[in-house]
Amino acid sequence: MRRGIQSFVNPWLASRSIGNRVANGVEVEQGAGGLQFDFKTYITKKMKAVNEALEMAVPVRYPEKIHEAMRYSLLSPGKRVCPIMCISACELVGGKEEICIPTACALEMVHAMSLIHDDLPCMDNADLRRGLPTNHKVFGEDIAVLAGDALLTLAFEHMMKTPSSIVPAERIVTCIGHVAKTIGSEGCVAGQVVDLESGGDPNVSLETLEYIHIHKSAVLAESAAACGAILGGGTEDEIERLSNFALCLGLLHQVKDDILDVTKSTEQLGKVAQKDVMLDKATFPKLLGLELSQEFVLYLAEKAKGYLSPFDQNRAAPLFSFVNYLVCRQS
Repeated sequence: MRRGIQSFVNPWLASRSIGNRVANGVEVEQGAGGLQFDFKTYITKKMKAVNEALEMAVPVRYPEKIHEAMRYSLLSPGKRVCPIMCISACELVGGKEEICIPTACALEMVHAMSLIHDDLPCMDNADLRRGLPTNHKVFGEDIAVLAGDALLTLAFEHMMKTPSSIVPAERIVTCIGHVAKTIGSEGCVAGQVVDLESGGDPNVSLETLEYIHIHKSAVLAESAAACGAILGGGTEDEIERLSNFALCLGLLHQVKDDILDVTKSTEQLGKVAQKDVMLDKATFPKLLGLELSQEFVLYLAEKAKGYLSPFDQNRAAPLFSFVNYLVCRQS
């Protein structure tokens, strides 16, 4: 595991201390001390701020085609998990939204890049993403590759737009290094390589599958929370706790994706359903079955909430609610 990243699946299999809660329709513990929190209003407000900032970050300019391709994927309807995670972590440790918006947008650029490249014929060969034709289906493979490359480089440029008058420069540099390592050969690239190598292999282990999900996707959530906490001036303990929280939540998100892929339709998902089945890829339902996969989701939810326990419960309410939202989502 990268950077000494822990395994979640092995401790879960050893303990199986989930209780009697089951995802999708049965009780899910709310956390945050039972506090009532209007998560829908919170998410709507944060998404509006992020979407407006993203719109301004990539204006259409010459050559128009590449910028249109960048905007097509970057501005398409999405959950904005990484940027909102970044903002929430920053605010939890005492920072303000405006100091982390550039980095939050940069993380969404990185995420959009990863989706564009992941959908290419030489990778997962996907035709549909977020209910729309994938980038290469609209602009061609050549422009899609370049759009992903351009978004990646723009992400680092955009992080440098964080005002040094309100954020110490060393914090910005630390975040840039963190994101760079997250994307590279020990992070997202590593996950994609192992994913490609594992396609069609009937002997893929749970540990390998966990490695793929953590490194392809969960590390982006980890980086988002870490950067938010760093920019907000969090302590080392706060940064570590929020990083672990987000890593756990990122894996939960991917396991839930595996479940939805075999239980929902293409129309419901906004992408081709059972794509992993068609590609003969290992998934958690394939290796564990649906019931145990749902149990693992709940284990990860409780584990994630545990990392938040030392924080003020009112201030942490958005992140507690984020856990419940991802557990219960149906698309």
